[in-house]
Amino acid sequence: MRYEKLSNEAVALALSELDHWMLCEDQTAISKEFAFGDFTQAFGFMTECALVAEKMDHHPEWFNVYRRVDVRLTTHDVNGLTAHDFKLAAAMDKIAARRV
Repeated sequence: MRYEKLSNEAVALALSELDHWMLCEDQTAISKEFAFGDFTQAFGFMTECALVAEKMDHHPEWFNVYRRVDVRLTTHDVNGLTAHDFKLAAAMDKIAARRV
């Protein structure tokens, strides 16, 4: 699959449409911390996100401790951000909203 790296302007616009996602310092990724009531909810979130990511063939970098899931999204093929990163971020936000 071929990905197209987004311009800085396109990244800023796409980021403005997401809730609490941050542009990483190196500007090649976006990140967000999700917090849930307990480990089971956090793991359920990760499981549901993993199914979406697999269908998209676009996988997150993430880290889980107890009820917290830290997510970083980037497209390694272009060493930056693509529409896929923002599509997965929006899907993750929807999944998280159902679990709060």
